[in-house]
Order: sequence, then structure tokens, then C-alpha cells
Amino acid sequence: MSTLIERHIVSLLADRDDKAISLLYENYGDTLFGVAYKVVKDEELAQDVLQESFIKIWKKADSYDASKAKLFTWLFRITRNTAIDKLRSVKNKADKEIQIDVSDVYNVGVKGLNPEHLDIQENLDKIEDKYRIVLEALFFEGMTQQEASEELDIPLGTIKSRLKIGLRELGKIYGTTMTLLLLLNILP
Repeated sequence: MSTLIERHIVSLLADRDDKAISLLYENYGDTLFGVAYKVVKDEELAQDVLQESFIKIWKKADSYDASKAKLFTWLFRITRNTAIDKLRSVKNKADKEIQIDVSDVYNVGVKGLNPEHLDIQENLDKIEDKYRIVLEALFFEGMTQQEASEELDIPLGTIKSRLKIGLRELGKIYGTTMTLLLLLNILP
């Protein structure tokens, strides 16, 4: 790549000229796709990464500093980091799907239990609100932990902790957590 073309692209980026993206794609697209593919090892994901990278490059154009790095180095870093983020995102999503498929705790829902027969609703009132709210969302409103996290605006890890503690507190009322889990049809 000639430094003349590189300077021209940098100038277009600085001016927010749409031609910059076309020139970037034309001159660096294949190489950056290769960078993405090397990280994600999937053509479709690599295409997504490339597209996301170009969006980031466009949005961060004013942050490029030629005195700190060559244009390609800057493009490479953005693409590589985007690919790593994409890989983590896909892995996290897959891990969550596996957890949801493996455990009935995530999708017990209203059909999974009959609260009238177990007086659970009455005993829920005996535990702290922060635990009660999570248990009600998961068991009586049929939300998954992720949905409860979003609906209640509580981090997913906190939802999981409050579920565990809430079940433990209810377990004290019913005798043991195991008894409660069996009552709720959570365990196989």
C-alpha cells in the first residue's frame, strides 16, 4: 500500500467523507477479513466482524493518530478486538443457551407449579423483598433469569445470587432447600 493512498484515506476519514470507507474496503477489506477469520474461524462471523469493524472505524475516525500507529496497525487492532469481542459474545450466548437447556430452574414458569397447594406465595412474604421479587419473577411470572435481569434492571449475577439466597430462605421455612426444590418441580 502506498503511503500516498494511505494519506488520502486518512484525509478522507478526517473529513468524514464516505469515499474513505470505500477506499478502506477496497485496499484493506480482504486483509482485515483474514484477521477476523483467523480469530473467529467462521466465514459468516468474520463477515459480521468486518462490517462491525468498518462501523467502528468510521465512528472512531477522529481518534486515529498517525504519529502513534500506521493506518493498517490501527485498522488491524480495531478488527482484531472486534473479532475477540464477537467470539466472547457468541461463546457467552452459547453458554447461556446451554444453561437454559440443561436446567428447568430457568423456565419453570406458571405451569411448573401450583402455588395454591404449597402456600408458597404466603411464605414468600416472609422473606426480604429483594429475594421475593426475583422468585416471583422467575416462578410466578415465568421469566428466565435473563428476562428478569432486564425487566427488573438487576445484573444477571445478582439475579442468580438472589435466587439462590431466596430459595435457601424458603428452604428454611419448608425444612430444606432440597424439599423446596422438589415441591417446585425444579429437580428432575
